[in-house]
This record gives sequence, C-alpha cells and structure tokens, in this order.
Amino acid sequence: MKYEEITRRIIGCAMAVHSALGNGFQEVIYQRALAIEMKLGGLQFEREKEMPVYYRKYEIGSRRVDFFVETRIMVELKALSKLEDVHFAQAKNYLEAFQMEVGLLINFGGRSLEFKRVHNNKAITPV
Repeated sequence: MKYEEITRRIIGCAMAVHSALGNGFQEVIYQRALAIEMKLGGLQFEREKEMPVYYRKYEIGSRRVDFFVETRIMVELKALSKLEDVHFAQAKNYLEAFQMEVGLLINFGGRSLEFKRVHNNKAITPV
C-alpha cells in the first residue's frame, strides 16, 4: 500500500492517544493530544491546514484539514460514537478537492479506536 509506513505510524500515535484518554472528549482534545504524540514520534505535520477548494479551476472556498502529515497524508479526526457513510464521503471529498492520494479517517469516540484508510483514485501522481 502506498505510504503504508507513514499511515502505520500515524495510527500508532492515535492508538497511544486513545489508550491514554479513552473516549468521551471533544474532537479538539484528541487533535491536540495527537499533535503532541506525532511530534514525539518524529512525524512532520501541519495542523488545521486551510486548503482551497476548486470547481472547474475556480476557487470556491476553503476547508481546514485536521492534519496534513509528511506532505502526503490527509488526516481527518472525529469523536463520534460511530462513523457513518457521510464521514467516509467527507474524507474522500477532501482528498479529491485537495488532489491528494491517501488519507486517514480516525474516530476517537468509540470504546475502541476506529480508523480507515481513504484513497483517491482520481489523484494525479507526479512522475
């Protein structure tokens, strides 16, 4: 899998956060804790990176990505009792809008950490 090592490290950091905090906090708490854990894990990232959204080459707005890791992986966090299809659709739409290939959707809200790799098959891979 593409970027498997990086995504494995991110998931490991998220597992450490969930193990320490459990479920029940707001998303921002997990975001702050994950930032600390990724920094300690030697991952380079930007938090709440604002990225433009385009439609037919026109900028129509912007969205904030929870994390943009190692300039390759988009990470979207949730703190819900259960992920639903709409959350997967949102993550996939973000990947497509930002022209990124791989993302992670991580949910801290359940008793166990929930994560899903999301792929954008429309992304243009640099040669």
